[in-house]
Amino acid sequence: MSEKTIIDLMRHGEPVGGRRYRGQIDDPLSEKGWNEMRHSTSKESPWDVAISSPLKRCSEFAVELSNQLKIGLTFDERLKEVGFGDWEGHSGDELRARDPNLLSRFYHDPINNRPAGAESLDSFSIRVQQSVNQVISEHAGKHILILTHAGVIRTILTQLLNAPLASMYRLSIGTASISRIQIDEERPPTILFVGKTAY
Repeated sequence: MSEKTIIDLMRHGEPVGGRRYRGQIDDPLSEKGWNEMRHSTSKESPWDVAISSPLKRCSEFAVELSNQLKIGLTFDERLKEVGFGDWEGHSGDELRARDPNLLSRFYHDPINNRPAGAESLDSFSIRVQQSVNQVISEHAGKHILILTHAGVIRTILTQLLNAPLASMYRLSIGTASISRIQIDEERPPTILFVGKTAY
């Protein structure tokens, strides 16, 4: 029987300031966000190791959880959210006020309708994949928790399915939700579930 590696991809909870195109702005979790993440990790604690985005909305909870579970924790810059350029810090309503069709164009074709100054999806995808490959290499056979962002999780799942990168925003990733991947030698990497909010 082949060795199995399990990766749980956990999105951060709600940040201070609520829903915005936050990208790499380093807002901390709101009280609600802390509660969301604690709830999602309260029923089972199966992880051997944790890897986190260094942004506060992931890293501060990652420190608390790793101390609580007494597991190793590392931070990886490559797990930061995609950079949204001049959309960063703005709500959907603020962007629609600029142009009612702005978000529609973006979601239907996010490669060719990037915000001004935004990170390209190709370079984002490459850095995320490099991080995941390293995690799998260094922690084979373990149950791994990655604390990160919706865009990172979408990208990982899209890559795993060999789906076009432009389709990534068709995946809805809720706050503090967990998506699980299983990797073994017998089958291609398998998505066991997406966006579960609690065990």
